[in-house]
Amino acid sequence: MWLPLLVLVGLILLYRWYRQSQILENLTDKYVFITGCDSGFGNVLAKQLDKRGIKVLASCLTEKGADNLKKEASSRLQTVILDVADSQSVSSAAKWIASIVGNNGLWGLVNNAGFGFAFGPNAWQTRADFEKVLNINLVGLFDVTVNLLPLIIKARGRIVNVSSCGGRLPVVGGGYCPSKFGVEALSDSLRKGASRLWSEGFYN
Repeated sequence: MWLPLLVLVGLILLYRWYRQSQILENLTDKYVFITGCDSGFGNVLAKQLDKRGIKVLASCLTEKGADNLKKEASSRLQTVILDVADSQSVSSAAKWIASIVGNNGLWGLVNNAGFGFAFGPNAWQTRADFEKVLNINLVGLFDVTVNLLPLIIKARGRIVNVSSCGGRLPVVGGGYCPSKFGVEALSDSLRKGASRLWSEGFYN
């Protein structure tokens, strides 16, 4: 009677031990840049990593978003105003990041910024509707990644692209799902490119 319960408790404890063993230590010298930190996932992640002692560089679209985030974080966390759809804004942010991280490079990039409110039948959409979503969710993500790639390579860092189930299953019309399909493809191409560079000793 008690055996199934004991097995269940044992599995739960084993899972908790395994999950805890995956948590990295000694991260206080690492820099992580996160886009889209005004609210949502980016905001929560920035605060969580800050609590872990990581040097968080958080981009926000608005001054209000940046101010609110800084009020809830430590003095380690730094913010920058960034519109990922604006190449000049991306370039300026990349220079700002480079001036901070220096020779340490960028240990992590989290491409979280996105726009997800252009849903509806495709026949109702305009070219401008599609362009707005694609410029933020896909082209902007690419622009940020390419600008920061040298810093990521220097730190042997990692890139996390926030996608969506809409990048696998187009459940609604509009530019959102095509943009997320693009993010999936871009992520795969980045991964394969990185694997090739690793095998050729580029990162050594």
